[in-house]
Amino acid sequence: MESILTTTADANTTAFDVLAIGRSGVDIYPLQTGVGLEDVESFGKFLGGSAANVSVAAARLGCRSALISGVGNDPFGRYVSAELARLGVDNRFVVTDAQFATPVTFCEIFPPDDFPLYFYRKPSAPDLQIRPENIDVDAVQSARLYWSTVTGLSEEPSRSAHFAAWEARGRAPLTVLDLDYRPMFWETTADATEQVRRALQHVTVAVGNKEECEIAVGETDPHKAADALLDLGVELAIVKMGPKGVMGKTRTHTVTVPPNVVDVVNGLGAGDSFGGSLCHGLLEGWPLEKILRYGNAAGAIVASRLECSTAMPTAVEVATLAEESAPEDSSNEAVNA
Repeated sequence: MESILTTTADANTTAFDVLAIGRSGVDIYPLQTGVGLEDVESFGKFLGGSAANVSVAAARLGCRSALISGVGNDPFGRYVSAELARLGVDNRFVVTDAQFATPVTFCEIFPPDDFPLYFYRKPSAPDLQIRPENIDVDAVQSARLYWSTVTGLSEEPSRSAHFAAWEARGRAPLTVLDLDYRPMFWETTADATEQVRRALQHVTVAVGNKEECEIAVGETDPHKAADALLDLGVELAIVKMGPKGVMGKTRTHTVTVPPNVVDVVNGLGAGDSFGGSLCHGLLEGWPLEKILRYGNAAGAIVASRLECSTAMPTAVEVATLAEESAPEDSSNEAVNA
């Protein structure tokens, strides 16, 4: 897919549809499934990192996307920047770090539900070295949707950069927090809970699975977790429930959508594809049921493919699968979070 964005001066004055901040790097995925890394004979190299994947997924659906992140001064860093641009994401806010190497992530693929991840990000990664002065305040304020992840709060200076951006944005509509909790990035769960609770004061949309909701608000029951998020000021809470589908809740409306059944190849990119579709649906002002149904379809499509970033579906692919499961009568209440 060729880039749909330009790097001209005119583009600098135009608001992005989706501006994401967070992880980027290289995914090294085995080309043989059902075996451990010690027995894998060949690998594929792909753009990776949750925020990078979400920005690609949104771009694939027609959004003007950009990413705030960091890469190392190395060949993998040059690959990440170039691949973002190739996949339609503006990379002008990707900072090159002179100290730390571009991170790589390996996975093992044991379908349908076992995909161990091995992060090589020590002692730190460039995307966690983003500083407040790296934040383009105008871009953050003007973005139609601003996407952050909990991982970016796990260490300084990234944590301060995230809060500086939120302060500048002022809890504008469509300020989204992905509750993306990775225990290996945190000293303790209590540290993660403290930072997530601080972050929730600055966002209008929160999305995560039941385990991530437990870290955020101490609840795994989807309804209780969503209510706790709403009580903290979020206007839309989305709880992913695995085989039970996904639930979205506002202060006046609750929708639960079942999952799409597919033959899973690699489930690791499904959540990021859901995120990109969520961005698209929110920006289009769709009813909540449609947003969640299309998000499920987008996630299912990527789960049926090997890689993440380059597996992100087109709008036609998502619509085709989503409309197969459309209810005869769905709510017309749109979301403006």
